[in-house]
Amino acid sequence: MANASAAATANYTKKDFESDQEVRWCPGCGDYSILANVQRFLPTLNRAPEEFVFVSGIGCSSRFPYYMNTYGFHTIHGRAPAIATGVALTQPDLSTWIISGDGDALSIGGNHLLHLLRRNVDCVFLLFNNRIYGLTKGQYSPTSEVGKVTKSTPLGSLDHPVKPLPYALGSQASFVARTLDRDAKHMGKILEAAYQHKGCSFVEIFQNCNIFNDGAWDYMAERSLRADAQVELEHGKLMIFGKDRDKGIALEGLKPKVVNFAAGDEQAAEDAGVLRYDDSSIEIALLVSQLDAPEFPTPMGVLYRENRATFDDVFHAQLADAKKRFPISDSVDDSLNELYRSGDVWDVE
Repeated sequence: MANASAAATANYTKKDFESDQEVRWCPGCGDYSILANVQRFLPTLNRAPEEFVFVSGIGCSSRFPYYMNTYGFHTIHGRAPAIATGVALTQPDLSTWIISGDGDALSIGGNHLLHLLRRNVDCVFLLFNNRIYGLTKGQYSPTSEVGKVTKSTPLGSLDHPVKPLPYALGSQASFVARTLDRDAKHMGKILEAAYQHKGCSFVEIFQNCNIFNDGAWDYMAERSLRADAQVELEHGKLMIFGKDRDKGIALEGLKPKVVNFAAGDEQAAEDAGVLRYDDSSIEIALLVSQLDAPEFPTPMGVLYRENRATFDDVFHAQLADAKKRFPISDSVDDSLNELYRSGDVWDVE
């Protein structure tokens, strides 16, 4: 770890978090934007680069640790959550970040991600979602839409896609958010919220693969379309959207619907039943996480956050209790003999 007093007075810059490795993604890939935004954000925390660790699995996004001047692991397909759990438990002074793609996280890694979320390991999980397998040259992924024509689905995909946000909420994640690769200001805000959360912060990032799935998110990502195609979620604020701020999301029973009202009139919006967003409500988060185009705008921002014990805290508390209840002998040989003869043992005649 860096010297605490030195770190307290240091003024870190983006350059301090850039490694000496050549960044080798396809020109125009959305990964460049995410990398730059993370490298711009971390210096604002006034922590030394060696106080961070980035863990990745397999995929285009998983080259991320090479480009960070921090500790890092480029691990195996789908298993980044398992490696990161070990890192978080054994090195609690490090800030643990996991980088994964929609294929790595939600196909072979789906089971590992589920347990990371429900355990609430203290880390930040960034899911790069481009709806395609980019590293292996353009096969459909778990998030690809029905009918998607790819090299592995030449007649169109038959699979119903995984929706990352409902998946995370159903896995009992304590923090769930979404942002966009080309919206630097919004991503910075979400990275800050994710970092400040104590527990596992799951962030889906809509990311463009300009080679194998170009324009997958253009319907809501283009700057000229965002006002009408996105609804930003902010705790305590009305779910209003549209260029003229004249549309909102209301509930009809348990079903969301779009309502219209006088432009810019918040009282009219409330009278029309527009929801005032509450990011502590799992019920509202589950409803909103299902909103999708073309019927609804795409929800962006923090969907849900909950304060609950982290796996790290309960693990270390249990470990400390076990050490008190079962003291270890000074001699290694004696300790092993005590361990071998403890618990349920029997003699074989």
